[in-house]
Parts: sequence; C-alpha cells; structure tokens
Amino acid sequence: MALIKSISGIRGTIGGKSGDGLTPLDIVKFASAYATYIRRTTTRTSNVIVVGRDARLSGRMVLNIVTGALTGMGFDVVNIGLATTPTTELAVVWEQACGGIIITASHNPKQWNALKLLNEQGEFLNDEQGREVLRIAQDEDFDYADVDHLGREMKNYTYLRRHIDAVLALPLVDVDAIRKAGFTVAVDAVNSVGGVAIPKLLEALGVKHVEKLYCDPTGNFGHTPEPIPQNLTGISSFMAQGKADVGFVVDPDVDRLAIVMENGEFFVEEYTLVAVADYVLQHTPGATVSNLSSSRALRDVTVAHGCQYTAAAVGEVNVTTEMRRTGAVIGGEGNGGVIYPELHYGRDALVGVALFLSLLAHSGKTVSELKKTYPQYVIVKNKVELTPTTDVDAILEKVKRDYAGERLTTIDGVKIDFEDGWVHLRRSNTEPIIRIYSEASTEQRAQELAQAVMSRIK
Repeated sequence: MALIKSISGIRGTIGGKSGDGLTPLDIVKFASAYATYIRRTTTRTSNVIVVGRDARLSGRMVLNIVTGALTGMGFDVVNIGLATTPTTELAVVWEQACGGIIITASHNPKQWNALKLLNEQGEFLNDEQGREVLRIAQDEDFDYADVDHLGREMKNYTYLRRHIDAVLALPLVDVDAIRKAGFTVAVDAVNSVGGVAIPKLLEALGVKHVEKLYCDPTGNFGHTPEPIPQNLTGISSFMAQGKADVGFVVDPDVDRLAIVMENGEFFVEEYTLVAVADYVLQHTPGATVSNLSSSRALRDVTVAHGCQYTAAAVGEVNVTTEMRRTGAVIGGEGNGGVIYPELHYGRDALVGVALFLSLLAHSGKTVSELKKTYPQYVIVKNKVELTPTTDVDAILEKVKRDYAGERLTTIDGVKIDFEDGWVHLRRSNTEPIIRIYSEASTEQRAQELAQAVMSRIK
C-alpha cells in the first residue's frame, strides 16, 4: 500500500491501514484540511466547492466521502459527477466557487486514486498553499460545522456539455473546415471519462466517423493508462490497418493528449504541444512556455514565428505562472498537456483535439506528413538511484561546476543546454532517484549526452 502527500494533493492505493493507503480516514482528514484552508483564504461568497471524478472503480466511494467531509465542514458541494480534470477546473470558474477537488489519480493504475486541489480560479494550488493544507492536515487543525450550518450537496451534470460548447466557441477552432475534411478518427480513452468526453466533442466538431477503443467508462482500464507508446499497442495496430486518419489517446482524467498517425506510428507526446502551438502562432503570434524537460522543438517553432519562448520549472502550476508573466498565447508540458489561456489555464485534451484537427484540416496533409514539417528530436529518460546518504545538492553543484562553460538553467535542478541538445537533472519528488532527461536529433546522441553527465555523477 502507498500514500503520498504533496502540495498538489494526496494520492495512494485504495485500502489498507490509515496512513498506509488511501483510506476513508485519510480522505476525510485531507478533505477537511482543504476545506479549512479554503474557508480561511477564499474571496468568494458562494460557499461552494465543486467536486468531479474520473471513472475509477473507487471513484464513487471517494466522492461520497469527500462530499460528506465538505458538507460537514459547512460547504455546499456541487457534484458534477463523471468529469474530466479540465471540465472540473472550468466548473469552478463558472460556479464562482471557492475551490474544487478532482478525484483522479491521472495516469496511475486502477488501484490508485487521488484528491487534486483547486483554488477559486480553477487552478492547482501553488507550493505555499499546498504546504499549508498539508500542515492543517498534519495538525488536524479543523472544526466541523454544527447541525444548523451543515452544507448540502447539489448535482449538476451539464458541465461536460458546457465545456464542449466553450471549445467550439474558440475563434481558432474551425468546425466548418473539420466537417468538410471528412476525417475518420480513432479514440482510445482507457475506459475512463474520456470515452464519453472525446466522442461527444468529435461529434460536435462534425467528425462523422469515430472508431472507439476502450471508451466504456467502467474504470476497468483496457491497458496501463499512461498514454505512452508501450501501452498503446491496440490503437497502433488499428491505425496501421489504414482505418482512420488520426488516432487520439487520453489519460483517465483527459488532461493529456497523445496522437497516433495514420500509419500506426506515434506522433510522439512531445509534439502534441508543438503542433498545436504552431497552429496558434500562425494566427495569434505571441510568447510560448513549456517546462524544462519538454522538447526543444517548441522553442524552434516559436522562434520561427518570430516569437519568444521561455522555459518554466516542471509542474503545471509553474508553467501557468510563467505563462501569465510572459503573456503567453499557448503553453503546456511535453507529456501531451496543452494549456490554451484563451479558454483557461489548465491542461486540456479537448482543446488539444479541437485545435489539432483544425490544423490538420487546413494543412491538407496526412498526420505523418505534418510531423515531418517540425524539427526532429528524440528525448530519452534515465535515472540514477540514490542511497539514503546521497547528497543530491552536492551532486548538482558538481554538475554546475563541471559544465560552467555551457548554458545552465537552475530553477529546477540543473539543465545543461548544448549546441546540439540538452540534459536536465532534477530530484524526484516521489522516489529516491535523480531523473535525467536528455534530447538530441538522434536517440544515440541523446544517450551520449546523458551518459556523459551520469558518469560524472557516479
């Protein structure tokens, strides 16, 4: 059993003893701490917290406990039922709520679940806010409402429809062009809420032929849910038969988007953001942002459009903070997370699908032809195991000294930018390892760059 508490929320495996897994007691404590923090800090007068969930087997159980704890703290709960993470984020704004909780463990396997915490802007808590929630939970510093001030639960299952309508209303989403293109689209939604959301979106976009793989929202995931190539052999084989123009894959809470080309090969998650950004910059030039571990291709595309690219520390809240600072028109993360502030500051696979199909319709190209128009890079991912006595700070300082002649970025670990690639080292927040990502024009060169750094560490 596992229970991990972090600034972004609490996640763990279902069952076990309190403190060892994600048990009802842990859920109550953490939801109560979050409600306490919101009560002390919100500027809203609505007294509402929005709660949505993905289709995990444990989702209904967790939702019932969260709802009970929040109403016990005196908040009214708007239960939006099965909902994507971006749908829940938008619902917080549309309800003018004090905050929101998304019940999802994202790409983790089915035995996991989690509470992800939103502020009144429908965005994830920052580091300082998250640490205060952890402190309140640790100290059990909360008081429940008396019988005359208990909250109530209200159900509103209309928000997915509103989300889709909002995506269709975006100026750069060209429904007419998509309809005229006559695309056949395959969808793998790993038997979670994306199996409802993405086909409904595609229908609204005018896509007449949708091939569904694992689109029954039972929570019995059809494969390991992280949308990376080794887990997506089913849709890859399907696409290789020439049965669709493009394949879309989403994770269980639908904030990451992976694309499969018409030949069954992978567009590569990193290039989801690159392609969407290219389309956005063609029409609305402006700054872009991704995190330090994302592909250099976004920088190259941004510069080609005569615009400014900036890198942020890893983590969605860090990316959105930098996007606000720079006034970015598009940003996100290399895991397929597209953040388009024209709608909201959150990773949103529905936005990604609509903008990518608009790009594809206007390009007149196949997906594989489109991919060839972008800078070609390969990212490899390595790690170094740590012992309890390892001094990670000393290791990072040594790397900085050894590579002082290269361009270094130190806002999140150490990133070394070489002429023909980069290496990024950062301490894992969840495992006793240093993550080492590297990128170059070939896999061999990316590995060479990584191994040179790793040999110095060892």
